[in-house]
Amino acid sequence: MRAAAFLYPWDVVGDPEAPGRLAALGIQQVTLASAYHSTRALTPRHPRHRVVAARHSAVLYPPDPARWRHDAPHPYPQDWVACDDPDGPYAEAARALAEAGLEVHSWVVLAHNSRLGEDFPHTSVRNAYGDRYPWAPCIARPEVRAYAVALAAEAAVRPGTGTRGTELESCGWYGLAHLHAHDKIGGVPLDGAAAALMSLCFCEVCEEGYASLGGDPERLRDAVRRALEPVWRGERTTAPPAETGETAETGERRRAGEWSAIEALLGAETAALVAGWRDAAAGRLQRETVAAVRQEAAPDRFRVLLHADPAPHRTGANAGTRPADVLGHADGVVVPCPGGPEGGAERGEVLRPFAAHGGPLVTLAANFTVVSGMGGSPHTLAEDAAHARALGATELRLYHAGLASDQDLAAVAKALAEQV
Repeated sequence: MRAAAFLYPWDVVGDPEAPGRLAALGIQQVTLASAYHSTRALTPRHPRHRVVAARHSAVLYPPDPARWRHDAPHPYPQDWVACDDPDGPYAEAARALAEAGLEVHSWVVLAHNSRLGEDFPHTSVRNAYGDRYPWAPCIARPEVRAYAVALAAEAAVRPGTGTRGTELESCGWYGLAHLHAHDKIGGVPLDGAAAALMSLCFCEVCEEGYASLGGDPERLRDAVRRALEPVWRGERTTAPPAETGETAETGERRRAGEWSAIEALLGAETAALVAGWRDAAAGRLQRETVAAVRQEAAPDRFRVLLHADPAPHRTGANAGTRPADVLGHADGVVVPCPGGPEGGAERGEVLRPFAAHGGPLVTLAANFTVVSGMGGSPHTLAEDAAHARALGATELRLYHAGLASDQDLAAVAKALAEQV
């Protein structure tokens, strides 16, 4: 199967050996970050540094000032990667990778931006308790949707860099789950249903949206709080415990169980109303974003994939989608696949709902973490890839070639050679 590795521009800029080293892995593509959230990243092979601190969400190229008003949501340029290319570190890295024979696709993070939430606090998701999530812009808001669509078009299609496609992360609802600074939110474990309730937005736009569908926002807010109260007391979770020792369908049942728990807690009619509002907002963003990228890239053929989860109520980097809908306008999806023995029943099962709606032209990329220190299993990649192929995967994604140790990368190269 075709394999691609995720990468940051700072893994390449200033390291002339990086492109050749990556090509030697046996990958055909690099998915290179062009718009990314704040992070602290290890660079274990770079000749000049070992840690890069990206202090805030930023674009890895100079944003076009003609596109953006600074009194509205806009992208922020980075200043932590010095480079000689006037088009920025993304361009410098992309050109070097292309020269090494690797196809380059951009990696664009959309609805995850803590800098945006601090500068434009009204744009953030606000939970049932009134707490803002500054890292999570509310995608139902017109100004947020306009920002995300414009950012996708600009960050995905980088003229003159040889970029052939894009992969859009967090193209949908974001919520509570997020490694934010020094996180201290694990004291009370939240199952899927509780996390979904804590991720519902009650900003004025969403409240108006619930009301437009016949709901009472205040009653909904109270229902969410009542449902979560036993969780805070530690008396119970909101959904039955996850099954163990089951087959690959377990994860699908768990996703359905999460939604059944939400229906039980809010009432089926209210839950359907919430889903109607949120699904419509996510679908609109996804369709408009894909269309904007294609318009920007025209007349060239430009592949657009979304990082996705097949359960619409889920939030995060792999945003919840309806598989039939998202595969009706995007070229495919990238889905997270736990690998190795720890993958258990979840091992590749998330591929199934998308494979059921796939076709010969649809890309279904199975994304495996190959960094041992981050819970990945590079030594079982060949077996995991074969399993994913049997479930319908057409390509592999490897997270993350810049963060992995030499030992991890050697295991990846061995696995990819076995896949030939």
